[in-house]
Amino acid sequence: MSGPADWDLLQSLHAVLEAGSFSAAARLRRLTQPTLGRHIDQLERQLGAPLFLRSPRGLKPTDLALAFRPHLADMAAAAQAAGRDATGAASGEGGVVRLAASEIIGIEVLPDMLASFNRANPGIDVEMVLSNKNEDLTRRDADVAVRMSRPTQNSLVAKKVGELTIGFHATPEYVARKGLPKTFDELAEHTLIGFDRDFPDLVNELSIGRPITRELFALRTDNDVAQLAAMRAGFGIGACQRQIGQRFGLVPIMADVFSFKLDIWICMHETLRGSARMRLMFDHLSQELGAYAALGK
Repeated sequence: MSGPADWDLLQSLHAVLEAGSFSAAARLRRLTQPTLGRHIDQLERQLGAPLFLRSPRGLKPTDLALAFRPHLADMAAAAQAAGRDATGAASGEGGVVRLAASEIIGIEVLPDMLASFNRANPGIDVEMVLSNKNEDLTRRDADVAVRMSRPTQNSLVAKKVGELTIGFHATPEYVARKGLPKTFDELAEHTLIGFDRDFPDLVNELSIGRPITRELFALRTDNDVAQLAAMRAGFGIGACQRQIGQRFGLVPIMADVFSFKLDIWICMHETLRGSARMRLMFDHLSQELGAYAALGK
């Protein structure tokens, strides 16, 4: 390759790597599929080697394409962050804040808080990325994050605003039908809701008198929101935040025997200290999530 590749071509490569097919990547980039295909063909000619192998089972990226992947992810995050920063610079205190949180926090905890933030700051748009993996704030995958553990990167501004207590819960109807377990042996005889394949590291630190394996659970899903929905439907006993259990009228199960705590941290990259809109979001979440945590004490 004689010189740097066109960023437009690299964006198409990034889209295919992320989406897994030309058609999905074209939708992602809002291009026609033939246009995106020409981008990949042109890039392969410039590189002098194939980027994907075609097979009946779909596209398989070559080692060359995979070598590009982390660099393209960094470039895409930087480009998106630059766009957000430029929008904010052009509109004073307006602009965009990209907020990262876990699925359960983003769906069950943050909406009311973000609604009040919007009423106070209507010029600031909010983008939400919900995942149980921590977004990389150092490369600006997100601007502000709510995390359930202390951040380890030195380049982040972080504030602990409280703790969440997690415990077993079930509906009153389930308890009336199946009874209230008082020991771990009795709990093991109940209909339990839990994880499928992706067990959080925290599980290794918990003790319920026996190994916590997927076979314990009558309903297995790695989606926390789906677990909560099953609890609310009366399927069985699962774990959730004390505040969420109270909101939905769930019955605490063995609260004097088993519970664990998660810290709530608000984080952002230290370079964003001077951004008015980032500071507004950081301070708003600190206050609101601190008050939310206090409800569970």
